[in-house]
Amino acid sequence: MPNDLLSGQPDIYDASSIEVLEPLEAVRLRPGMYIGGVDERAYHHLAAEILDNSMDEAVAGHANRIEVELHADGALTIRDNGRGIPVDPHPKFPDKSALEVILCTLHSGGKFNGKAYETSGGLHGVGSSVVNALSDVMKVEVARNRELYAQSFSRGKPQGPIVKVGPAPNRRGTSVMFHPDPQIFAQMQFKPARLLKMARSKAYIFSGVEIRWKSAINDGETPLEAVFHFPGGLADYLSDQLEKASTYADRPFAGKVGFQEKFGVPGSVEWAINWTAMRDGFIQSYCNTVPTPEGGTHEAGFWAAILKGIRAYGELVKNRKAELITRDDMLTGGCALISVFIREPQFVGQTKDRLATEEAAKLVEQAVRDHFDNWLAADTKSAGAILDFLVLRAEERLRRRAEKETARKTATKKLRLPGKLTDCSSKTREGTELFIVEGDSAGGSAKGARNRETQALLPLKGKILNVLGAASAKLNDNSEIRDICEALGVAMGTKFRVDDLRYEKIIIMTDADVDGAHIASLLMTFFFTQMRPMIDKGHLYLACPPLYRLTQGAKRLYVADDVEKELWLAKGLGGKGKIDVQRFKGLGEMDAKDLKDTTMNPETRKLIRVSIDEDEPGETGDLVERLMGKKPELRFQYIQENARFVEELDV
Repeated sequence: MPNDLLSGQPDIYDASSIEVLEPLEAVRLRPGMYIGGVDERAYHHLAAEILDNSMDEAVAGHANRIEVELHADGALTIRDNGRGIPVDPHPKFPDKSALEVILCTLHSGGKFNGKAYETSGGLHGVGSSVVNALSDVMKVEVARNRELYAQSFSRGKPQGPIVKVGPAPNRRGTSVMFHPDPQIFAQMQFKPARLLKMARSKAYIFSGVEIRWKSAINDGETPLEAVFHFPGGLADYLSDQLEKASTYADRPFAGKVGFQEKFGVPGSVEWAINWTAMRDGFIQSYCNTVPTPEGGTHEAGFWAAILKGIRAYGELVKNRKAELITRDDMLTGGCALISVFIREPQFVGQTKDRLATEEAAKLVEQAVRDHFDNWLAADTKSAGAILDFLVLRAEERLRRRAEKETARKTATKKLRLPGKLTDCSSKTREGTELFIVEGDSAGGSAKGARNRETQALLPLKGKILNVLGAASAKLNDNSEIRDICEALGVAMGTKFRVDDLRYEKIIIMTDADVDGAHIASLLMTFFFTQMRPMIDKGHLYLACPPLYRLTQGAKRLYVADDVEKELWLAKGLGGKGKIDVQRFKGLGEMDAKDLKDTTMNPETRKLIRVSIDEDEPGETGDLVERLMGKKPELRFQYIQENARFVEELDV
């Protein structure tokens, strides 16, 4: 099947296409480094990794059908009718097939040099080998050159050489059957509804593929068989998402542009957006069919095009208030989908939650902007309704801001701010951050590292109360909890209001050890049970301080844990002489420069936004109850199931 967006695709895909960068290691010991944890989200990420490989074949124009089958024993099979993984001996490892190298070696695959794939969701050559390492059973069948080949694996190790099963004149492509290892994931199982949603979204994202779903597990809600094919792409997807909600435009603003003919680079962008007053706005974005829930540069380019376009239209119709509209106003009631295909995208993390490719912002903005201007001019009825709606949102936002600024200016008079709080000087909430830190020594370092205008500090004396099941009187009497509430300017429980928050970001910053993790878990439990909307609206974050500083000559590197430390010690830092290893026992041992560069400076730090899985919101509450509740047997069971990943306790 030719690809209408990426014509001229080179079709070089044999054993020489598979590059090897380094051997498989540490996956089973530290699965969180590769799939983000060992929870339900990570469990289903295994399915996404294999499905993404088949989608890459479809996007490259070599497959038009993918089958996703959930078996009664919990195993999952994903098949495609693409080219099939190469099975000939690998040039660097002549005693191994390319298939075995791909599945048993980290950083191996055909997606590094662009010869086999112009765009792909897989980039690091990690996905398939990680799934193999974390599965107790994996069987791969490849129909290639009219012959069928097969090889089996267990926990990352081949159970024998690749074998030629026999002729397959009417079959082509790859079939991967795998069963996640219960030693890693305990009693977890694939959820049909979640897999179905994943499969359906892939069919929406790429209109050239048909995805067939089949399940031997009946959950009472998910169909046992289904076929997904959506020629309308994201426009169909948006209509499905909005269902019967009334919208300001009769038809969404939707389109698709290939970058090759417009900018001379491979790739494309597809989008669909409409506005409604009947539900909260949302944006779902994808890069090379991979969901990017934390957005990134493609989203930034898209919103820049929409914002500039609506402001220009306002100027055209002489509505001066259009200049008041901001991106936040666009998001109010704005329901958008955007999908880009680009070569060699850069993501934040192996799970690819955020796109970081700078060029994507410019490509998307320029591609979408022209089409949006034409769409507004052609449908003046919809354009006028959207403009009026957004202007109204902007006026409401400015009115609320004025009220908040007045409230903040007099906050010190109205609120009894806790004595240990080191406040910031900003008079508005926008851009401000409160760091909740562990102990006075950490607070001392943080004072020297902070931006005084926007960053405030609240040191805690120690571990706060475990609020799960605690009486309300006990909560109100706890001094640490009172300090937190007073610093934030909010009440607890049903009296909590997000708009009352005095800071835009609340950042938990504790030591990178067991005690620090315990304090962070107690704080997250408190916010989850008493201030849940703060999490839902994206205000709660975890800081990521390093555990080690490695120095070699003029080279300095901060690393998060022992595994990363050992990897760098083996590689070297590129400097001269012996590598000096400094272990930070706590944040208080870090000087202000270390803390600023690694943990507090927005330009160089890494933050983890605390969120609740939208697909499985009830599971978060169940896990909190299991770990933090009053039933020690549930907590003990969880520790037994997961303690095999803990080799060393820092106590």
